[in-house]
Amino acid sequence: MTSAASSTRFTSQELRYLAGQRLGRLATVQRNGTLQNSPVGFHYNDDTETIDIIGFDMAGSQKFRNVAANGKVAFVVDDVRSVRPWRVRCLEIRGYAEAVDPPERRAGVDGAIIRIHPTRIISFGLDDADVDPHDLVADRRDVG
Repeated sequence: MTSAASSTRFTSQELRYLAGQRLGRLATVQRNGTLQNSPVGFHYNDDTETIDIIGFDMAGSQKFRNVAANGKVAFVVDDVRSVRPWRVRCLEIRGYAEAVDPPERRAGVDGAIIRIHPTRIISFGLDDADVDPHDLVADRRDVG
């Protein structure tokens, strides 16, 4: 699914983390300016170095319409690795997205994709297992 060597935007730790997760949260901007946050399935696309979101009736979803109207998005994947000690891992991707609506259709999946192009990546706790949780520092960088 991912190839750490092929990405110029994501670190190898970030790609490994994404490959091990199944669910993220996508924030989009609605036409009236309010925000919508949706749980979504996703995968990293090696060819485009993007996060691709697919799903049931994607082209008919509000999040797809939001992206088509205003491509600003934020996408978060996180989990609690342990509670003792407290270990939170997080990857936040800010950027722009495109609503891709290809002509091919299958039962239940319409082929539409929300494709996120990262411009800022913030990761936390992905490769710092031996560091005290209070001493962890987020990796913040602009990539686009």
